[in-house]
Amino acid sequence: MVTHEASKYIFFGALATLVYFVIRTPLFYFTKEATFSAVIAHIIAIIFAFFTNDYFVFNQKRQGWLKRFIQFFIARLSTLVLDLALAFLLVDQFPHIIGQFVGDSHNLVNFIETIISQFLIMATNYIISKFFIFKNKKES
Repeated sequence: MVTHEASKYIFFGALATLVYFVIRTPLFYFTKEATFSAVIAHIIAIIFAFFTNDYFVFNQKRQGWLKRFIQFFIARLSTLVLDLALAFLLVDQFPHIIGQFVGDSHNLVNFIETIISQFLIMATNYIISKFFIFKNKKES
């Protein structure tokens, strides 16, 4: 059922986003490096998202998981480019675009940019996962 699958994807995607935030936010706080904290958080969230998508969302057979993991990791690295571009542009280079609305607080600029990028990334990743990676369903 597509709606059930989409609901599970949104739920586990939200958890992966939470993992991302829990890693990125303190890393940024301590390093003040948006791109560095985004890369580390993204890699950890990719690993978490693969296992939840493979097992819970797309109900995959156990065999072939390594191939799916590699495909998933490569696909998610491609969306990392979007994350890095937004972090670089909106936090590092032009923070006033968002900052003008939050008193130029660098931490709030980073937080808002993270929300925007995660929404765009989640939608892109669902399309890639659904149609290109997780096609090996278990028989129900």
